[in-house]
Amino acid sequence: MGHLITHFRVVGALLVREMATRFGSKPGGYVWALLDPAAHILLMTVIFQAIARAPALGTSFALFFATGYIAFQFYQAMTGYLNAAVKANKALLSYPNVAPIDTIVARFVLQMGTTSLVAFIVLGTIVATMRVDTNIHWPSILEAVGLACLFGLGVAMVNCVLFLRYPLYEQIFTIVNRPLFLISGVFFLPDSIPAPYRDLVLINPLVHVIMGFRQGFYPEYRAVGLDMTYLYGIAFLTLFAGMLVFTLSRKTLRNE
Repeated sequence: MGHLITHFRVVGALLVREMATRFGSKPGGYVWALLDPAAHILLMTVIFQAIARAPALGTSFALFFATGYIAFQFYQAMTGYLNAAVKANKALLSYPNVAPIDTIVARFVLQMGTTSLVAFIVLGTIVATMRVDTNIHWPSILEAVGLACLFGLGVAMVNCVLFLRYPLYEQIFTIVNRPLFLISGVFFLPDSIPAPYRDLVLINPLVHVIMGFRQGFYPEYRAVGLDMTYLYGIAFLTLFAGMLVFTLSRKTLRNE
């Protein structure tokens, strides 16, 4: 029980430190966290409104791109922020009460809270200003968000170890991870892709995250090809692999 209380105290202190480091003491840091995704969604909306008459779903370009972009960010922002959790707090690991996993937990909580707040504000604003009623299905949204965060956590825990051991891997991961934004269904519906290419696209678990997330905003969306069993399997398998690699490399994370 004492170890658990110590863990919570350390995570709490790290969380406060991460907030101060990331956002600063001025409110401008928090404002930018909101303006950045809003600017991306606005830009995509303007571009596609100029070249298409209607979005692939519904009548609002902004809502269509926001649901894809925000869902993707629950993974992308999570891995991007957690990948360097141990490296950025290396000096603190010299304290006996601070463990490498504490840095991961603190950043996970902060990033999940930040992305959730941004999603609530951006999507809430779009839905509130739409001229049509939107029947939001919260279970689908929360399920997709939870699995995206767990998948991102698992990937990041593996990366924390491999980035320290193999610097070349960090460059390779960055190159491979970059095109995910274009092939995960942010701009299109995987349902519309003809076979056999659709089957290849559906191998990407983030496609299922975005499809499940969009189902929460579009009750009429059938999401042909969505496989939540596959997404659950990939998310928990990745999380298990991340926890295993991270646990077996505790000495490496402290010493390197």
